[in-house]
This record gives sequence, structure tokens and C-alpha cells, in this order.
Amino acid sequence: PCNRLSPQRWTNSINQASKTSLLAWEKETGIELVQINGQRRYGGPPPGWVGNPPPAGTEVYIGKLPQDLYEDVLIPLFQSVGKLYEFRLMMTFSGLNRGFAYAKYSSQRGARDAITTFNNYQVRQGCAIVVCRSTQKRELSVDGLATSVSQQELEATLQRATQGVLSVTLHASPHQRQAKLAVLKYSSHQAAALAKKTLMEGNLRLRGSGIKVEWLHLDLKQKLQLWEERPLSRQVQEDKSLVVPKPLAQPPAVQNVLDHLNTLCSRQRLGTPLFLTKCVQVNPSGWLLFWYQVAIPGYPVPFSGFTWVREDGQGQSRHEEAKASVALHVLRVLGEPLVSPH
Repeated sequence: PCNRLSPQRWTNSINQASKTSLLAWEKETGIELVQINGQRRYGGPPPGWVGNPPPAGTEVYIGKLPQDLYEDVLIPLFQSVGKLYEFRLMMTFSGLNRGFAYAKYSSQRGARDAITTFNNYQVRQGCAIVVCRSTQKRELSVDGLATSVSQQELEATLQRATQGVLSVTLHASPHQRQAKLAVLKYSSHQAAALAKKTLMEGNLRLRGSGIKVEWLHLDLKQKLQLWEERPLSRQVQEDKSLVVPKPLAQPPAVQNVLDHLNTLCSRQRLGTPLFLTKCVQVNPSGWLLFWYQVAIPGYPVPFSGFTWVREDGQGQSRHEEAKASVALHVLRVLGEPLVSPH
């Protein structure tokens, strides 16, 4: 049957047979399944894998699974159309699967063949499954943060509690007065999904009320982008925290920090960072507000946000100062902060 099973049925002989079959298959094949954070994983990389992980577009989503069906059936089935790099089955605490899984192939062709072959495939009589391209969402929105929360504070908290955070941007909340919304970008869908789970469990004690954690919806993303592109005078009125300028970091010698970032990216084979800076506001007290975007070819998403620069710089271009400030921020996110000499 493909109906969702009650926990009571988990103890009956049919499910015991499924569990016994899975254990026998693991022993026979020598395959090791690792369960962590509500999912059971094979591979990533599998035994004998040589080289880099597969490119984007190689993962498929598998839905409408019978809840007492396990890897001893699913892995051989999905491996029959292409080499698997990773297989992740979502699990409940009671030992049932949650009705869906992800299969990542060594090539895009493997993923295409899996969709063609197994979408609407009957894994049991009357049980047709769904197989489609995985959306690979990597961005989360966290709404309802206190207006006093700073980007640095939130970033430090997320670095400690989650893995793979690439960037954090703060905005005035479109849904709550006197609140902020954060957009978090992660290095992979898996990192973002685990971070979402951690944040939703509410153990981080983020400051704010009625905090809501979701995948970043496209309409909200577009709304925030339009909001960023408006003249900044209205933004400053709406978000009082922008009135007191705070640079991302006090930049040391400009060339020094840019060279450090270039060296790091070269060492990690990420390609040369490309900077885009735009002065969007001049503050009466002598600060300039820059919007920035940094694209690193080997990183899945660009870094973007705002940084303040003092107008009375010492002969160097304000854009160069902004670049140095942003480069320090990027180095911190990549885990290699540059300590400036005192």
C-alpha cells in the first residue's frame, strides 16, 4: 500500500520485513548509510569517487514514496539509469521515511534519464512516484528580527550555529513595523535546509518577536531588489539604523586586503573576484553609503549589501576604500579574516 502509515503500523510484520530487508542489503553490499538531522544519506561522495562534486542540475527530487520503502529498493532502482553521487532519504523519528528523497547523479544526463524513466513510475501496484528536477533553493528569509540587530552580530551567530553561510543582508521588514528581515544565502541547498531546521527550532535566541523562517520567495526577493534600487533618502527614513553609519570594517591598506582576497580565491581555485560599487548616498556628517556586489566565479551566489566610507579618506578613491571594506567582509565569510596591524 502507498498510504501514509501510522506509527502503530510501523511495528507490524510488513514494516519489520522492510527493515530486515534493508539491514540485509546493507550487510551484503557493504554500503554505509549515515543518518543525521532527519535524513539518511548514502555517498556524497560514494566509495571510489575521484574528482570534484557534480555540477548544478544533477539532482532530482523524488516524491510520493510509500513510507515503508527504503534504500535497498530505491538506490538500486535509481542507480539503474546513471551513476549516483549521493542519495538522501528524509526520515521521521519513528523510522518511517517522510515520503520524499533526493538523488544526485554524477552527470546532468543521469538526472534527465531519471526524470524521463521514473516520473509516474509505479514502485508498487497503484503507487506512482513523482520525479522532477530539484529546485536547489539556497536562500532563506528570517522576518521579525529586532531593529537593533546588526549585520555583524547576526552573521557571527549564524557562522557559529550553521554551516556554509555565504552572505547576510538586512532589510526593513515589509510585513512588520519596527522589525527587520534578513536574507541568508548558503553554499548549497543542503546547507540551507539544515540551517532552516536549526533556525526553526528556535534555540538560537535571535532577538525579535514572532520570528518567521522560510525559503526566500521569488516575489519577496524582487520586492527587496526594487526597494534597494530606490533613492536612499526614503530608506533612511524607514530604517533608522542606517542614519548612524557603520562601515563593515575599518579598512587597512587597500591594496593589501584586495591582494589577500585575490590570493585566497586563487589558492581555492575560485577565480578572480569582480567588484561592483555604487555610491548611493552622501551623509551630511561626511559619510558615503556604497551599494556593492562581489561576484566570485567559483561561488554559487554573489555577495551584496551596503557599506559606509568616510569622505575624508587619505587620497585614495572612495570606491577603492569601499572595495577594501567589502573585501574584509568577504574574507570573514570565507573563514579567513585579515587581522590589520595596530
